[in-house]
Amino acid sequence: MRFTKMHGLGNDFVVIDGIRQDVTVDAELARRLAHRRYGVGCDQVLVAEPATLADMDVRYRVFNSDGGEVEHCGNGVRCLAVFLREQGLVSSPLLRVETRGEPATVCLQEDGLVSVDMGPPQLDPSGIPFSAPARELVYPLTVDGRELRIAAVSMGNPHAVLQVPDADQAPVGSLGPLIEGHPAFPQRANAGFMQVLDRGHIRLRVYERGAGETLACGTGACAAAVAGRLQGLLDEDVNVDLPGGRLRIRWQGEGKPVWMTGPATTVFHGDWPGP
Repeated sequence: MRFTKMHGLGNDFVVIDGIRQDVTVDAELARRLAHRRYGVGCDQVLVAEPATLADMDVRYRVFNSDGGEVEHCGNGVRCLAVFLREQGLVSSPLLRVETRGEPATVCLQEDGLVSVDMGPPQLDPSGIPFSAPARELVYPLTVDGRELRIAAVSMGNPHAVLQVPDADQAPVGSLGPLIEGHPAFPQRANAGFMQVLDRGHIRLRVYERGAGETLACGTGACAAAVAGRLQGLLDEDVNVDLPGGRLRIRWQGEGKPVWMTGPATTVFHGDWPGP
């Protein structure tokens, strides 16, 4: 099985062509591929497949390093688009990508960056999903005996966004897994720790569901920008600095899609020996 190792700001992926290869990726294989000592090593495994919907160019699946299949990945879908172009599987700079959630529109730019229409954020608790009686800007969340104030947003996958005074000192390693598995998030959640620098600039660290802290999280950057704008802290264009680098996020407000722009890099190609 041929694969390609890629990354988006250090959030790394094993990308598999399931269009020209007859492959079956399941939770067990994803865990083996993702293992950093016994496998290739990655945060997520991405599988490109033929689209099942007539107006889509490709379908992709996302497996976290723990083997769990999730709905979408912002950094991953940028890497997918670059992979498809480099492999000659697409020729147009504009792609429609089928996901387990809402479809994504991806634009391969001439400067080498990739912009993704991530769709409008889901803010209703039932659609995130998040256990709350009504929609609020922030929600109380009791974690390890202390009450946190979080925003809850879905960008095709559920996010909890916690504002912190200093991203470097944020307790990502201790609070992240507790927020991820909190019973208020029945499908678990990605936990974002956001430091607001000014109205157009934030710093962010994300503990990703099923993968732990990653160097970058595209959907997490989108969720943080949405949460900050709704709370009156941010403007519609925001630079998001993650440990692996910068993403640009644009959101014009309620009912509008979130646009994310950033790089995608091919690292190497390889062969997986099989079962």
